[in-house]
This record gives sequence, C-alpha cells and structure tokens, in this order.
Amino acid sequence: MLKGRKVSGRGDTVAANYAFGPLEDDIIIKHRLLTRTTTTRGEPPLKKLQKKFTSFVVEVEKDEDNFNDCLRLSRAFLQELSTFEIPLLKSKAVIDANLREKENFNELMDEINSQIAQAQADIEDFKKQLEESKIERKHKEECEAIRKLIAMQPPRSETQNIIQDLEKEISGLEAENTAASRLLELRKKQFALLLHVVDELQNSIEEDQKSLMEEMRMATEEHKNGLEDASGGSEAMAVD
Repeated sequence: MLKGRKVSGRGDTVAANYAFGPLEDDIIIKHRLLTRTTTTRGEPPLKKLQKKFTSFVVEVEKDEDNFNDCLRLSRAFLQELSTFEIPLLKSKAVIDANLREKENFNELMDEINSQIAQAQADIEDFKKQLEESKIERKHKEECEAIRKLIAMQPPRSETQNIIQDLEKEISGLEAENTAASRLLELRKKQFALLLHVVDELQNSIEEDQKSLMEEMRMATEEHKNGLEDASGGSEAMAVD
C-alpha cells in the first residue's frame, strides 16, 4: 500500500512504500512478540525450542536403552526452554513497566485535566473579579470626580452666610413685593374711582350738552315764532 508523506517546509510530496497497513503491522508485531520468531541471526528461538522438544520426544519413544541420551536431550530442552523463557520474562517485565507507566500516565492525565478544569474555573473567577474591579474602579473615579467638585466649592460656613444673605434678600424682596401689591391694589381702586368719576363727568357733560341743545332749540323756535309774529303784524298793517 502506498502512502504520501508531506515534507515540512516543502510543497513536494514524497511517496513512501508500506508493505502493510497500521492495523496489520500491529497484528504482526504482536504475533512476533508472542512467538519470538524475530531474531537478528540464526534460527528463531521458538523453532529451536520446537526442535529440542521434538528430538527429546523422538528419543523417549524409542525402545532402546537410551536413558543417557534422553537425559541429555531433556537437559538440552530444559536449557533451551530457560533460554526461551528469559526474553519472555524480560518482555513481561517490560509490559508490566509499560502498564505501570500507562497507569502513571493516566493518573498524570487525570491530574492535568483536573488542573486544566481548575485553571478554567480560576480564569472564570478572575474574569468576574476583573469585571468587579472595573466597576469598583469606575465608582472610585466617579467618587473622585465628585470629591474634586466638592473641594472646588466654598466652605460650609461661607455657603451658610451666602444662604442667610440670600434669605434676607428674599425676605426684603417679598416685603417689597407685598408693598408693591398693596400699592397696586390701591392704584387699581383709585383708577376705578377715577374711571367712575370720569363716567359721571361724561354723563353730566352729555346731559348739560343735551340741555344746552334743548335750550338753543327752544330759543331758536321762539326767535322764529317772534319773527313770524312780526311779519304777520306788518301784513295786517299794510292791509289796513
């Protein structure tokens, strides 16, 4: 099976040849570790052990008086078995060490995950504390601004004196306002009385004018009648 491997820092892809896939490689490695069929030189240990055992069994099954040969082959088989067992014990020790290392790694991972969770919780707490600190700082800045404004104001005694002066001034203005109101009411009454007098005077003048006109009209009529009477007397005298 062919797989591509990308070289770091380059855009080219180098093709690599693999005889088996990762899953098949794991199966083969596991089988080799169990059977001990991989050696650097000579026959595999399991095959040698099998030959020693086969030779011992074949020699035992013979009907001849071969006790010494059987003893020799059995010792050779047991020696080969011990030789074969030593790597197994080493492998078992390595496996046990790996298992312990795995347990330690799992414990370390659990501890790291716990520390990560605690760190995340601490981060959230720090965020809340930061927000609270921002709010507290804002309040302090507002208080400081108010304090500066207060510091810019005059002392309380001076302010009280100013207030008292203003109260006195307000009292004086209220008194003036009251006096002005009374004077205004008096002027209103006087003006109303003046208007009433003017109305009566105007009515009197109109009545006097009417009387004068009536007298003038009567005088005119009397004068006219007198003229007419004089004209009538002259005519009578002329007729006579």
